[in-house]
Amino acid sequence: MSAYPAKKTGDGPDAAGVHRIRITLTTSKSVANLEKVCADLIKGAKEKELRVRGPVRMPTKVLHLTVRKSPCGEGTNTWDRWEMRVYKRVIDLHSPPETVKQITSIAIEPDVDVEVIIADSK
Repeated sequence: MSAYPAKKTGDGPDAAGVHRIRITLTTSKSVANLEKVCADLIKGAKEKELRVRGPVRMPTKVLHLTVRKSPCGEGTNTWDRWEMRVYKRVIDLHSPPETVKQITSIAIEPDVDVEVIIADSK
């Protein structure tokens, strides 16, 4: 006897055709647009009564680039410092692939990249 309830196995009728789906959202411009797309995806998934995990906020990648201002190399050594930040969110769903097409048919902001990975649930 255990204090925890027994884990469900994937043998039920609803488990047939259910896949683990990982949606990765990435942007380097606007975090607000990224959060808006995440909220829309999660709202759509909860309306369909799917199991949702996320959005998991991955660490921000900061890419640095330091270059000389002078094109010829003469003169005072002055430098420009540029940086680009890459923001990433991960959402996990447990649903049939057809449902994901309906969920991801929302209007996605132009600067947000979406990657969908579908795996079998085991």
